[in-house]
Amino acid sequence: MPSVNPLTEPAPTTAELRQNLPLVTVRDLRVAYGDGPLVLDGVDLDLHPGEVVALLGSSGSGKSTLMRALTGFAPVTSGSVRVAGHDVANLQRGELRDLRADVGQVFQQFNLIGRMSVLTNVLTGALHDAGPLNLVGGFSSAHRRRALDLLDRVGIAHKAKDPARSLSGGQQQRVAIARALMQQPKLILADEPVASLDPRLSHTVLELLQGIAREDGIPVLVSLHVLPLALAHSDRIVGLRHGEVVVSGRTAALDATALAPIYAHDEEPRDVDDRA
Repeated sequence: MPSVNPLTEPAPTTAELRQNLPLVTVRDLRVAYGDGPLVLDGVDLDLHPGEVVALLGSSGSGKSTLMRALTGFAPVTSGSVRVAGHDVANLQRGELRDLRADVGQVFQQFNLIGRMSVLTNVLTGALHDAGPLNLVGGFSSAHRRRALDLLDRVGIAHKAKDPARSLSGGQQQRVAIARALMQQPKLILADEPVASLDPRLSHTVLELLQGIAREDGIPVLVSLHVLPLALAHSDRIVGLRHGEVVVSGRTAALDATALAPIYAHDEEPRDVDDRA
């Protein structure tokens, strides 16, 4: 952050100061399940408001475990994990629920309830805020208006009454994104969100996530297999190999040589549209 001359320039506002602070801070994170080997070994990660960070690595590199550690679903064997003010390693059950309500998640398989309408699927993102009575009594009109606004934002408000299972894959992923936004999250984790989509739809979904990060100031951590997608739709790239960070930097400053350690010795480097 540039220095401020107190005689000529106004001091930064609280909002500006917060914008420069990471919402997620991970330091020297190690994760092992039981007595097994380390799945993550000494990982550092910062996520700032408004940025998209692409998480790259081969299968088994630790990408999904890192995302799970951010929400308390993977054990923090050592190190520290702070997410939106939560000290993840030391949270009790009720506090973990609060943390998970602050984190919107988008998955490869969409995780929608197929027989329910698109609108109802989006409304389920408000369950933490709406309370258990809404499982029986229905959601408020304010929640419904917000859900419809979010469907309009992702471009499928005209499908609100349709069952989710009737939608295409790209449309279902848009519903999943709207559902995540319904939580009013402070962070979005997208774990292989385009792995089951064709290239055109992949770009569309990632552009949508980029727009959300920029417009709402929500950091997005997105795990990907395809290098061109990461290069086109991220501000920074973090590459994992065997549980360790081997690449970390601004996307614009990384070339093929810098990215090579992520897939070193892989039989098929992810420099093409490879879904494996």
